Amino acid sequence: MGVIFDILNAVFGNNRNVLRETAEVFRENAEAGALRGHDMQIAALKQMQGEFVTAQRGWFDRLMDGVNRLPRPALALGTLGLMISAMADPVWFAQRMQGIALVPEPLWWLLGVVVSFYFGARQQVKHQELQRDMVQSMMRVPQVVQNISTLRA
Repeated sequence: MGVIFDILNAVFGNNRNVLRETAEVFRENAEAGALRGHDMQIAALKQMQGEFVTAQRGWFDRLMDGVNRLPRPALALGTLGLMISAMADPVWFAQRMQGIALVPEPLWWLLGVVVSFYFGARQQVKHQELQRDMVQSMMRVPQVVQNISTLRA
């Protein structure tokens, strides 16, 4: 019995586990890998937070946001207005459409470019704001998880 005890003590004694240490040479320790992954994710989120989180916006920025929100409703309401005016007074509408028919094609192309760039730039700004909001939400995840575990306990 003493020989078996000495062998087991050599393998597992002094808070060692030779089998585990040997296995970790060939396969990553899952718990340690998860901790490294968590640390890497937190570092990446902090970096993204530094890139996307900006200072509070002033009154001018809020005013410009309001002005930027006008074209879409104006286009939609204008289109509805054209349809209503065509039904209400077809002669008046036909006169206006004859005027639009005289607009040269390069001017239509220019209008298309301006509208495309406007809405494309607006889409990009909204996408970047969404990314910034997602980063802020992700930075709160560890606190939420801790709060949930505290509530369950």
